Amino acid sequence: MTDNLILNFTPTGMIPTKKMTPFVPIGVSEIVEDVHLASEIGITMVHLHARDPISEEPTYKKEIYADIIKGIRKYAPSLVICVSLSGRTFSKLEQRSDPLQLEGVLKPDMGSLTLSSLNFNNISSTNSPKMIQELASIMKEKGILPELEAFDLGMINYAKYLEKKDLIKAPFYFNLLLGNIACAQAELLHAGIMIKDLPADSLWSLAGIGNTQLKMNSISIAIGGGVRVGLEDNIWFDESRTTLATNADLLKRIHTIAQANSREIMTPMEFREKMNLAPGNGEYGLKA
Repeated sequence: MTDNLILNFTPTGMIPTKKMTPFVPIGVSEIVEDVHLASEIGITMVHLHARDPISEEPTYKKEIYADIIKGIRKYAPSLVICVSLSGRTFSKLEQRSDPLQLEGVLKPDMGSLTLSSLNFNNISSTNSPKMIQELASIMKEKGILPELEAFDLGMINYAKYLEKKDLIKAPFYFNLLLGNIACAQAELLHAGIMIKDLPADSLWSLAGIGNTQLKMNSISIAIGGGVRVGLEDNIWFDESRTTLATNADLLKRIHTIAQANSREIMTPMEFREKMNLAPGNGEYGLKA
């Protein structure tokens, strides 16, 4: 647990489209501008998904990630940047690891690592043991910190297994995602058991899928954790789904709740220091 609040911003995701909400950023310039505004509001890190600018479909291509990262770092050179390595759409290691090939000022600090396969409402995310270990190995080789994604207790246990195999090492950062139909539910008991079972030297954030986003964010703020928030997880501002949210709306609400709980937002520099990341401003990824 940490006193300052990790605010992990997820602006786009893989699901929301312009037909669903006009506020989701899809193109490179839209994502860059949303992250620029978010950094002015105050965030710790950003979890990026790239989209094909024409079809709006998710893309793994490092060239598009490069354009996004370049645009963000023009305005926020110290912001912690994580790229998605999701298995919901892409099944080949060469595809999923493509963003990890970026180097120099375009190098991501982190890459997402979902710790097992799982089912969403209408689609599966396939993460075989071999795929997980190979992605972890590439990140270790390239000095990129895994963003460990756990949707249930077994995934946390698998992170401990990866640690034993020397594929990941402390300090760890976990996103604990609750409320998915086939995984841990957005309840205090489920969240508490997952938090209690985290390995030593772990920072963590709670995320809630859909209508559970605000509840899990609020709980995490109250008990000293971080939050993952953005249109990736929920496009609605209210539980009755009458008002579409903007990313700025969601971020400002987190700031209001944090202030009510006497929590300050963790700066990117503080997160970098805690997670053994390079200082930013031209140096990215893990410290050498």
